[in-house]
Amino acid sequence: MKRKILALVLSMTMAAAMLAGCGTVGGNSSNDKKEESQEQQEPEEDSKENEEEKEDSAPQEAENTGDKVYKIGICQQLEHQALDAATEGFKAALEEKLGKDNVVFDYQNAQGEQPNCASIATKFVNDNVDLIMANATTALQACAAATADIPIVGTSVTDFVEAGVVESNDAPGRNVTGTSDLAPIDQQIELLVKLIPDADKVGIMYCSAEANSVFQAEKAEEALDAKGISHDRYTVADSNDIQQVVTKAVGECDVIYIPTDNTIANNMEGVKNVASPAGIPIICGEENMCAGGGLATLSISYYNIGYNAGLMAYEILADGKKPAEMPIQYADEVVEKYNAEIAEALGMEMPSDMKVIGEE
Repeated sequence: MKRKILALVLSMTMAAAMLAGCGTVGGNSSNDKKEESQEQQEPEEDSKENEEEKEDSAPQEAENTGDKVYKIGICQQLEHQALDAATEGFKAALEEKLGKDNVVFDYQNAQGEQPNCASIATKFVNDNVDLIMANATTALQACAAATADIPIVGTSVTDFVEAGVVESNDAPGRNVTGTSDLAPIDQQIELLVKLIPDADKVGIMYCSAEANSVFQAEKAEEALDAKGISHDRYTVADSNDIQQVVTKAVGECDVIYIPTDNTIANNMEGVKNVASPAGIPIICGEENMCAGGGLATLSISYYNIGYNAGLMAYEILADGKKPAEMPIQYADEVVEKYNAEIAEALGMEMPSDMKVIGEE
């Protein structure tokens, strides 16, 4: 009996020991798992914080990269002060309206060559630019021939209908619109008569290859006919003819009228060197030509017509306006100006109400 009791006590002791041992192991395992669980949760929390930071920055990045950057092709017929000013005005308007970071200009100068204008226009079409600015008539004609889809804004163009690029100046009807550099021809002839009242014959000089110049010459003839003043045309095919033609004109005329003609504008120094020593005054179609050797002009601002062309481009790009429905715009102000150096060389006293070129 005693042995049975002793065995029972030993069994209970061993069972208690085993339970205690199991409790210890179990307790340690539970703590370890809790610590592991906490360790696993901490990276998850860090990950959530990182994701939240990314979410906060994502909208800003999307806003920055989502802004439209417009690519504008500029085809300038050749380099001279008037056309340069128009290009500057055009770019300034778009940069002001769109922001400098949202517009990229691909400026190309055709150096006065029609084939270059055509190549530049083709390049712009292949590059799929958003809009083309064509500066001067030949550049505009080349660009209009290259695409009927990409919007085109022309500037420094005398008459868009005569250039053959629109159906009407009031309703272009095509992908072309823009700003004209046409100053009132009749008022220019009025200025000529005002300054040289005793002129018997006027020589109208221009490049026959420029449609805008032909148009202006016709208007000048009409104005001179209305006043009963004799006139004759003196035309050049290109810059190589200028010296010979000017020499002929100064030998036969009392005054020379030169409309806004790109070829002659780019060679006014040569015109001045022949006309000024001969004592023959020149009335020019715009200010930069006059500054190069003319006596006086009824001036428009090429910077302003370029700027207004830029505003038209903005309306097309940002507001969805169609060039076909946008009338051609004209210079809203003309000013009588004269070249003080030429006036002195000719011994002429100019009216006090006229402004001197280069003086504000």
